[in-house]
Amino acid sequence: MKQEWRVYSKRADFTAIGKRFNIDPVIARIIRNRDVCEMKDIDMYLNGTLADLHNPRLMKDMDKAVDIMTKAIADNLKIRIIGDYDIDGISSIYILFKGLTTLGADVDYDIPDRIVDGYGINENLIKKAYDDGRELIITCDNGIAAIDQIDYAKSLGMTVIVTDHHDVQYEEKDGARIYKVPHADAVVDPKQPDCSYPFKCLCGAGIAYKFICEMYDSHGVDPEFKKELLEMAAFATIGDIVDLLDENRIIVREGLKLIHKTRNIGLNYLIKVCKTEKSEIKAYHIGFILGPCMNASGRLDTAKRALKLLLTSDDDEAFALAADLKELNDERKKLTVDAVERAVEEIDNGPLKDDKILVVYLPECHESIAGIVAGRIREKYYKPTIVLTKSEDGVKGSARSTEQYNIFEGLMECKEYLTKFGGHPMAAGLSLAEENVDVLRKALNDNCRLTEEDMIEKIWIDVPMPLEYTSYELINQLQLIEPFGKANTKPVLADKNLRVAYVTPLGKEGKYTRLSLVKDNGFKIPAVGFFPPDELMMAEKTGRRISCIYNPEINTFRGNSTIQIQITSYRIED
Repeated sequence: MKQEWRVYSKRADFTAIGKRFNIDPVIARIIRNRDVCEMKDIDMYLNGTLADLHNPRLMKDMDKAVDIMTKAIADNLKIRIIGDYDIDGISSIYILFKGLTTLGADVDYDIPDRIVDGYGINENLIKKAYDDGRELIITCDNGIAAIDQIDYAKSLGMTVIVTDHHDVQYEEKDGARIYKVPHADAVVDPKQPDCSYPFKCLCGAGIAYKFICEMYDSHGVDPEFKKELLEMAAFATIGDIVDLLDENRIIVREGLKLIHKTRNIGLNYLIKVCKTEKSEIKAYHIGFILGPCMNASGRLDTAKRALKLLLTSDDDEAFALAADLKELNDERKKLTVDAVERAVEEIDNGPLKDDKILVVYLPECHESIAGIVAGRIREKYYKPTIVLTKSEDGVKGSARSTEQYNIFEGLMECKEYLTKFGGHPMAAGLSLAEENVDVLRKALNDNCRLTEEDMIEKIWIDVPMPLEYTSYELINQLQLIEPFGKANTKPVLADKNLRVAYVTPLGKEGKYTRLSLVKDNGFKIPAVGFFPPDELMMAEKTGRRISCIYNPEINTFRGNSTIQIQITSYRIED
């Protein structure tokens, strides 16, 4: 896959910013590259606290939702939460359930089965709630696209509150967009075009957290009770891959501090079975170790097991559930490897390889891993990717996109071929009839306006920084930029004209590389890379120089600490 390296040229007085906030100008430049410009915004980025979170009442219908729920609790209405089966949905249900229970509500929950129900609320779940005597439904991490389903609930005389964070569907009429919002009693979703909430990128659990915080405040609940909810809001914010900027950054940073000393029995056992050190958990551990275990329950079994883990107060049950989730995730990893191999074979050996939008139909693939497979394929080819699988009632799939292509709007243009869909610019879920698979593929590609330039991955370099500028102090200051994630990636540094020395394979099968890089001024630094050593061995042998993109880090081994760099990409210079 081709890469194009570009250097950010965003301007600011980095020296002045550095002096104002007591940071290295390199750190100031990296922050500016995240489009954090004003001094007040830089201050919030570096020093923001929970007191800086936006007022929930600024969210459209938040006051209405709080009033409806407050009256429902006072009238002892039977309430049902309906969420989703992924990490965001599970966390959202946990926050609502714990919060409403604390307020004395008669509340229970239900989670769609990925295979039987598909994504989000549906008529069967609504009928089940009605038959169980539930009078109010509150959704979380879903509902904004459930126009017909919520009309059905209203026809049964039920009260419905929607809390969601997904994009609002629309119709084009006379060149204007007519947005379609469900006819619920309250719809809390900052993506609504007439919502004045200043930050649009909260995850579903972030919306649920805001709602319960407002409920707590209006009922005079001790603010300490918010802490156990903030943990899961942070967990979901990382796991759902939303922008780690503005208040998401504060939610995650403060939430991670709480996770480091969490008293949640289930979460503690999950951390133990994953052999993770609780006090050292960062966004990475949630995104790639703990979070996937939570997601695995909804993928290969039922998400109710993950929620049960978070809610249990029994040590034996917590250990058993945590071990089961890890085992499910291990199984998921094997299924994913097999499905990715099949997808690559289908693309490389057929007509798909020339498409700009990849629509890969893998009938035998477990539909629960379609999104993961789509993400892996997107990374390999740098093309928007939809992976479809055969389901009981047609075809289901997941989409993962690139920065240059809004997959939600792409699907909006082809919605006549879909039975159901929803999502974001970067990710979506969809259902369709099997006979429409090729029709959808053709329509998406016919409508696609991506250029050849758009199909080349752009690597944006924060600072072309000589390796000799690295220091323990700078590496420690780089921690100020954490937590890393979407829209706040790890800093991207680069240097060129580097001589390669001492290249050796690393790992059991030699898939990785350890080496040293040497500058013409004699500066030498150890390096590691998660790629095979073959090309660099040849560069060392022939004396060719390289350019590299890197992250500096402190490597501690047997009590001794040294500075090294991790190479994330490199080029052999001409």
